[in-house]
Amino acid sequence: MAKKIVMALDQGTTSSRTILYDENGDVISTANEEFPCLYPKPGWVEQIPDDLWRTQKNTMDAALKKASLSYSDITAIGITNQRETVIAWNKDTGEPVHNAIVWQCRRSAEYCDQLKDEKFDTVIKEKTGLVTDAYFSGTKMRWILRNIESARELARQEKLLFGTVDTWLVWKLTNGKTHATDVSNASRTMIFNIHDLKWDNELLDKMGIPKATLPEVKPSSGIVGVTDKSIFGSEVPIAGIAGDQQAALFGQCCFDEGMTKNTYGTGCFMMMNIGNKIIKSDQGLLTTIAWQVGDKVTYALEGSVFIAGALMQWMRDGLEFFTDVKDTEAMATSIDSTDGVYIVPAFVGLGAPYWDPYARGTIVGLTRGTTKNHLIRAGLQSLAYQSYDLLIAMAKDSGVNLKSLKVDGGACANNYLCQFQADILGINVSRPKMIETTAMGAAFLAGIATGVWKDTQSVASIWKEDRSFSLKRSQEKVDRCLKGWHKAVQKSRGWVDK
Repeated sequence: MAKKIVMALDQGTTSSRTILYDENGDVISTANEEFPCLYPKPGWVEQIPDDLWRTQKNTMDAALKKASLSYSDITAIGITNQRETVIAWNKDTGEPVHNAIVWQCRRSAEYCDQLKDEKFDTVIKEKTGLVTDAYFSGTKMRWILRNIESARELARQEKLLFGTVDTWLVWKLTNGKTHATDVSNASRTMIFNIHDLKWDNELLDKMGIPKATLPEVKPSSGIVGVTDKSIFGSEVPIAGIAGDQQAALFGQCCFDEGMTKNTYGTGCFMMMNIGNKIIKSDQGLLTTIAWQVGDKVTYALEGSVFIAGALMQWMRDGLEFFTDVKDTEAMATSIDSTDGVYIVPAFVGLGAPYWDPYARGTIVGLTRGTTKNHLIRAGLQSLAYQSYDLLIAMAKDSGVNLKSLKVDGGACANNYLCQFQADILGINVSRPKMIETTAMGAAFLAGIATGVWKDTQSVASIWKEDRSFSLKRSQEKVDRCLKGWHKAVQKSRGWVDK
């Protein structure tokens, strides 16, 4: 009997990836392709929509070729994606009306300030669980409608479609037959009511976004459409969709309340399963939808750090400190300390728990003896410090004192980072054998919908730990490190004038 194979599409901020899994959760093949981001103005970040689709399709074909398989061999497709990034396109032609506006983009920060001045941020928080910030999709849609004349005209003709990246991929995979998203991605738009699971009319009216432009919202696990036969030669069910961080939480098998994961990707994202009840955050965290399987909706608390792995990418490409990120572990451990150097990577502002869009990247504590190794070590530490801030806020909101943290994402392969994270947090840090858990989560969601796996218990049996890291530093040293970090954060805040 032939193995059941699930294809996971992992469309990230800097690259597209496809991974093929068998029913044991083992990777059959993988393919990856990078694409550029565009920076037309300071604080603005864009991508070319066709780049996202082209690289994703290329990796799909390449992964199949490596495994000597065809689309007819695939049981289901799961999609996970960079969230909050917005694409607008012509319903008739499928042509984008503007570049994708990336989640990191700050162009709508001024409008968010206006909403706060009007006290409308309290309405947004109550309905969506989100803080009012340019990070989220709704204000990006508003910007497109107010600044792109062709978008306004198409909207008048009811021919404009909006979507986050998952929606764009589904549209392309089905050759324009399906305009859909899932609840996890919808919950990141700032226009979706997480209580009644609907696009919210009051929020849409406030931002001037026609409901007709928005996709149909589906569960995270379930068939939303099939691949177009004329393109793929076979109708493969698209059966799982989740935003990248929700997919990582699912892929880490954090199915019980209180279970928490931290993903070190382009950004850094910590998420805690809070079950079927909504917890309102008093600590600057987000309340969001983790996933929906069947009729059951699971919620989560989330803290978002905008710049994490992107800092190391900048050190590699912008500063040319190294050619391979894998080298950073040896470079960081070649010295005993940072000699008091701290890096706050607020390139596009600070996320939770600060939410300061006017903060900017800062390096403090430099001396004549500072070398690139000190900066690399400080850069890696900044990922752990930012994660510490998130975990403390999460513990206050949830009342849960964590004993362990599951980590994933490319940067967690760095043993120095994981050890420093355990030291700063004072709890065990658990790294799985499969660190690309975003793709695995998408595969699990699609596989459950199509019978590859029976339920969450059956996929939990697949998860395996690679290594656990525990506290090695004294509390006195940890306290001294954290004091310096928070002092550095204050130096970075409010750098750009409003």
